[in-house]
Amino acid sequence: MRTTPLPRRSPHAQRDRSEPAANPPLTRSNQELWAQALAYAFLDGDWSVEGLVRRGDLVLGHRRPALRTLVQRILGAYPRPPWDRPRELASWLALDPALESSAGLDVSGVPTHWLSFQPAMGEMRWPVPAIPTVGELAHFLGVTANDLAWFADVKSLESRVVEERLRHYRYRWVRKAAGGVRLIESPKVRLRSLQRQVLATILNRVPMHPNAHGFIRGRSAVTFAREHSNADVVVRIDLHNFFVSITAGRVYGVFRTAGYPESVAHALTGLTTSVMPRVVWQDAPRPPQSADEIHEHFMLGKRLASPHLPQGAPTSPALANLCAHGLDRRMAGLAAGCSLRYSRYADDLAMSGSLNRPAVARLIELIRQIALEEGFKVNDAKTLVMAAGHRQHLAGVVVNRTPNLERPAYDRLRAILHNATRHGLDAENRAGHARFAEHLAGRVSWAVSLNQNRKTILERLLAQATTKRIGDPE
Repeated sequence: MRTTPLPRRSPHAQRDRSEPAANPPLTRSNQELWAQALAYAFLDGDWSVEGLVRRGDLVLGHRRPALRTLVQRILGAYPRPPWDRPRELASWLALDPALESSAGLDVSGVPTHWLSFQPAMGEMRWPVPAIPTVGELAHFLGVTANDLAWFADVKSLESRVVEERLRHYRYRWVRKAAGGVRLIESPKVRLRSLQRQVLATILNRVPMHPNAHGFIRGRSAVTFAREHSNADVVVRIDLHNFFVSITAGRVYGVFRTAGYPESVAHALTGLTTSVMPRVVWQDAPRPPQSADEIHEHFMLGKRLASPHLPQGAPTSPALANLCAHGLDRRMAGLAAGCSLRYSRYADDLAMSGSLNRPAVARLIELIRQIALEEGFKVNDAKTLVMAAGHRQHLAGVVVNRTPNLERPAYDRLRAILHNATRHGLDAENRAGHARFAEHLAGRVSWAVSLNQNRKTILERLLAQATTKRIGDPE
C-alpha cells in the first residue's frame, strides 16, 4: 500500500487571512455555508483538538468554549483527517443537530473568514498518478483550468445546447436488430484526446475482475467463450442498455476508490460521462406503439438525459468493466457455490455446467436479482439456455467442444472472399467500409484464431481478393 503524503499547509494557517467569500448560491442554507467554512478550516492544519478549536475560532471570529464539544465529536467520527473528502466533512457538520449551539452560530449571517487547505490523495490501492487538486489535473492533462471546466461540463450545460459546433459529442441513432434504438455518442477530437489520456494513465492501471473479458488486453471474445467449452448446459444472459445504465455516480465512485479527492474525482467524472442534448432526443426514431416498447423508449430517454457513460467514448469500456466489478464478484461467487463457470463479455454474461431444468430456472432468477441490485437489468428476451445436444454459441463462437466460428458466419466470409476474387473488393463492399481490405483481413484473422484448419484456404482467398483489380481476367 502506498503512503499518502501530508497536505501542504499554508504558512499563515494560524492567522485570520480574511479571504473574501464568494457570493453563496441562493439554494444553499447558511448552515451549509458555515459547515463548509468550518470544514475547510479544520482540514487546514494538524488534526488535534487544540488545532481544530484554534482554526474554528478564526472562522467564527470569536472564541466559543462549546466548540470543543463539536471538535471532539468530529475526531470521534474521523480519527484520521479526511483531507481527500472536504465535502463529506462539510455535509457531516451541516447535519450535526448541535452545530448551531456548539459553534455559537448566527445562522442569519454567512461566514466572511475562510481558511483554505491543500487536498491530498486518499488511500491509493493501485499505481495511479497522484493528482490532489483540480489545478494539478489540468496541468497533468495539458490544458488550462478553464478548458478543463469546459470539457468536464459538471453542470451538464451541453444538454441545453442547440448548435452542434458548441457540443463536445457527435450523436447518432442506430436501430437495434432485435428492436429499439441505441445512441452512439462520439467525443470530438479534443475531448477524445483527454479521455485517451485518462484511459492510458489512470484507468489502465486499475485491475479488472478476472472474469471480465471485454475490452481488456490479453482477453477477448475467444477467452470469454472458451470458459464454457464442452459443458452440459450453457446459460447466456444479456444486460439491457449496459452503458447507459451506468450513472455518473458510479463512475465517480471508481475515481474515489482509486484515491482521488472529491473535486478531482468530480472533474474526471465530468470528462468521461455525458448528458444527451434535448434536441437530440427529438430526433430519436419513435418505437412501435406497444405499451412495453413505449415504456422502454421513455426509460431510455430518461437515462440519456442524466449523466451516464457514453457509448462511443474511449474511456467507457474500461469504466463499464470497473463499475461492473461488484456484479462480477457476486456472479463469480454464485457460480462457485453452484459448481459452475462464469464469464462476462461487455453486456453478455455466461454460466455453464451441469444443470437440470429447475436448477436453470432458479439460476436465472438469482442472476436477475443480483443484476438488479447492482444497477443492471436483464433482457429476458435475449436469455438463452443451450444444452449440449444443440448448438451452444457465445459472442459468435461455437463452444460445444472447442471454440469455433459458427458455420453460417464461416460460409458467408468464404463467399465474400470468393466473390471478391472474381469481381473485386468494391463489388462486395455492400456495407461501405472505408477500409474494406483491412476489415476482411480482421475477419479472416478471427476465423483462423478459432480454427487453424481453415487458415490455408481463407488466407489464400484473402490474398487473391486483395490483389484483384477491376478489369483483370477471372
